[in-house]
Amino acid sequence: MKAIRFAKTGGPAVLSFDEVELAPPAPGQVRLRHTAIGVNFIDTYQRSGLYKLPLPSGLGSEAAGVVEALGQRVTNLKVGDRVGYCTGPVGAYAEANNVPADRVVKLPSGVGDETAAAALLKGMTAHYLLKRTFPVQRGQIVLIHSAAGGVGLIAGQWAKHLGATVIGTVGSDDKIALAKAHGYDHVLNLQKDDWAAYIREVTKGEGVPVVYDSVGKDTFMGSLDCLAVRGMMVSFGNSSGAVPAIEPAILSAKGSLYLTRPTLFHYVRTAQELQETASDLFAVIASGAVKITVNQRFALKDARAAHEALHSRKTTGATVLVP
Repeated sequence: MKAIRFAKTGGPAVLSFDEVELAPPAPGQVRLRHTAIGVNFIDTYQRSGLYKLPLPSGLGSEAAGVVEALGQRVTNLKVGDRVGYCTGPVGAYAEANNVPADRVVKLPSGVGDETAAAALLKGMTAHYLLKRTFPVQRGQIVLIHSAAGGVGLIAGQWAKHLGATVIGTVGSDDKIALAKAHGYDHVLNLQKDDWAAYIREVTKGEGVPVVYDSVGKDTFMGSLDCLAVRGMMVSFGNSSGAVPAIEPAILSAKGSLYLTRPTLFHYVRTAQELQETASDLFAVIASGAVKITVNQRFALKDARAAHEALHSRKTTGATVLVP
């Protein structure tokens, strides 16, 4: 089969499209033939070396497809089932992959393959952020950075559905309308607006109870300045670079703030947690409250171009690879 591989870390140019051999599924695994593959910022972190992988390596952790073969002791799935995954082994940038059966979720008939591949990682990330890390309550004002990104477009709609007033930031003016169409009440341009001052103005100096920040280095300190007393800083990404080390006393000085650096994997540790999270996501999609937008499609062989598009910050919504 064909798969994207890389033997050294670096920019998108390190990615190659290779012929590789896929072994039969091991006990407890299923082999999936991919129909759509999700592209996420975590993939760029792994490719660049920010997040370490043993090399040489495949790439990608999210895909939808059809079960082609079962390993021993797999009883909850059958050949032909439509399924998806986003917390399995790295290697989704491929025509097929072997995945532990307990890391797979069945796709309902109303959710298409591209939607699933675009929504599972980003949508379940939005789920744990908004409903478990800091459970958003009706009437609260929340700030979400990267409002026009894959997680941001889902989180904006979902936070609005939960009854919040949602403020977002984007990297350019041409993304403002898109964010406003996906649940955001106010949208600011990080490049030219004093967004921290705006937050203080909107909240009459109180600040917001939570900031969801996937940008990292460029927004971290400003995000702390937006928080109310005992507010929570949820740092869940590094699209602008890693957040620098800080002294814990800063959190005290700015209002006894809470700081967390969560990751999806710790919220879906068991098969039950995974399925419950996916089911909640599929339900909110089916209700129409959250719409999934796939705005960029690339052939699998063009994964390098997909990563270049991500780094340009010109992408909106979700990006998928098609084998």
